[in-house]
Amino acid sequence: MSNIFEQILLARTVTVIARVLLTLPFWGSALVKLIDFQGGVAEMAHFGLEPAVAFNIATIVVQTVGSLLVILNWWTWLGAGALCIFTALTIPIAHHFWSMSEEPSRTIAFHTAAEHVGMIGALIIVSLLSAHRISSVGRSAKQASARPMGKAH
Repeated sequence: MSNIFEQILLARTVTVIARVLLTLPFWGSALVKLIDFQGGVAEMAHFGLEPAVAFNIATIVVQTVGSLLVILNWWTWLGAGALCIFTALTIPIAHHFWSMSEEPSRTIAFHTAAEHVGMIGALIIVSLLSAHRISSVGRSAKQASARPMGKAH
């Protein structure tokens, strides 16, 4: 990869923007459910999730906290994992295309489910990259501390 592109992709600002964009569907949804709390409760009830108020609160918390952990790159694996599980659960609850017979609802639900699977993959990748960065930093620190005093490498 060209050095300039590598520098751009590794820039802190770019990585934060990428994490904000990746989590936008989650924190955006949480914000909407918080602002229109009764609408969020109605959505939960529509999908048969009772008590709807508790499910709306839990959704807001998981989406907000999970997004923040990914954006801040702090316990990324936990935030991304929570968002992965949340996203996977929405498929049989809201996007169960295999049980739908009417078009275009069936095709729309299939595409939405496929997008959700892609999002799960992206969240796994951000966790892997975070873990790789942490292990690389740890290896660099160990290598630096293992160098004999007075010798530059």
